[in-house]
Amino acid sequence: MSILGRFLNNIVKKGTIEVTYPDNSMEAYGTPAPGYPDVGIRLGDKNVVRQILLDPRLGAAEAFMDGRLIVEQGDIMQLIQLLRANKPFERGGRLKDPGAFKKLKDQVAGSLDRINRLGRSKSNVAHHYDIGNDLYDLFLDEDLQYSCAYWDFDKYGPDMTLEQAQEDKKAHIAAKLDLKAGQRVLDIGCGWGGMALYLNRKTGVEVLGITLSEEQLKKAQERAEKEGVADEVRFELIDYRDLARREAGAFDRIVSVGMFEHVGTPQFRTFFRSCANLLTSEGVMLLHTIGRMGGPGTTDAFTRKYIFPGGYIPALSETLAASEPYRLIATDIENLRLHYAFTLREWYRRTVDNRDKIVALYDERFYRMWIFYLAGATAAFEGGGMCNYQIQFSRNRRILPLTRNYIREAEQRLRKN
Repeated sequence: MSILGRFLNNIVKKGTIEVTYPDNSMEAYGTPAPGYPDVGIRLGDKNVVRQILLDPRLGAAEAFMDGRLIVEQGDIMQLIQLLRANKPFERGGRLKDPGAFKKLKDQVAGSLDRINRLGRSKSNVAHHYDIGNDLYDLFLDEDLQYSCAYWDFDKYGPDMTLEQAQEDKKAHIAAKLDLKAGQRVLDIGCGWGGMALYLNRKTGVEVLGITLSEEQLKKAQERAEKEGVADEVRFELIDYRDLARREAGAFDRIVSVGMFEHVGTPQFRTFFRSCANLLTSEGVMLLHTIGRMGGPGTTDAFTRKYIFPGGYIPALSETLAASEPYRLIATDIENLRLHYAFTLREWYRRTVDNRDKIVALYDERFYRMWIFYLAGATAAFEGGGMCNYQIQFSRNRRILPLTRNYIREAEQRLRKN
């Protein structure tokens, strides 16, 4: 058995993978099992094996992007699913302390990439979000929500659409904000403006959306003008740290969806201090972020290099610890365990359906990079340690209703309107 064979044989127990080497020799691993895919891959040259063994995720990703790792049976989604599903986060076995060296390595790894000072934050955001709105138009919902949707299959059944799930995500978040007409809301990391426009449309609040993406800013401002609400829903290219110095105590509510992942651990306390200072003394904040179900970790090399430079997925423990010095009371915490997996599978399907258009916009290598990213993210939410947290904070323990009934009641009203 080859070196790669021993590596795969140790991982793949359920489902099967067949590997064809450059000399046309073949090896197969695993056993067919219900719910686990059967995959076949071909290695284009002998250096692919070395790439994968040196860094399994980055090496496999770059070989796939270059067309030197070819999936001949199944697709890249099934390949990554097979590998991840065989070692899920929930797997049994005796648990061991990671040891001092592992802890130190995890603390140090990627730390420079996550510093995210003011100038670097903007360039990191541009790397991902300023590649052109045309790409996002091809795989997101009509409102351009680039974050975890909210899948209420009990209400809509298995044929629920991405559009409905994203609409319900906005209602779920708006309900937790306990909004009143005339309040002033800050949307940190406003994307293309969909959340800000929704909150204004549904509840009559005034919204300031901030972003570091010039492409997003332009689109958001165009949408506000088109809806005739540019005087009530404004968008600005500014960092939250600069805004905190300018508008202390100016906002009744803060919402931040899918932005905290870009803050970086050294800036966590700065983020929460800024938010606390931006809120009124009776302010409420809703933070929606990808999170880790375990403790703090590291960002893998593929994601750091190609997708989110400076990005880091926070553990719940370090998120809450960073908020504690600034008297932000965590009044509600929800774990959206599988919602992002359903969202990502739909994004992947739409991306594959639009392959030719994406290749025409960029090239074949970019397309392969993008589907590898979506497939890897899906596997992380289906079998890895990723989830989504919605954390509600308040500056005043008395300002919100005493039970969670108000959330369900507000959601129902918003869905009807």
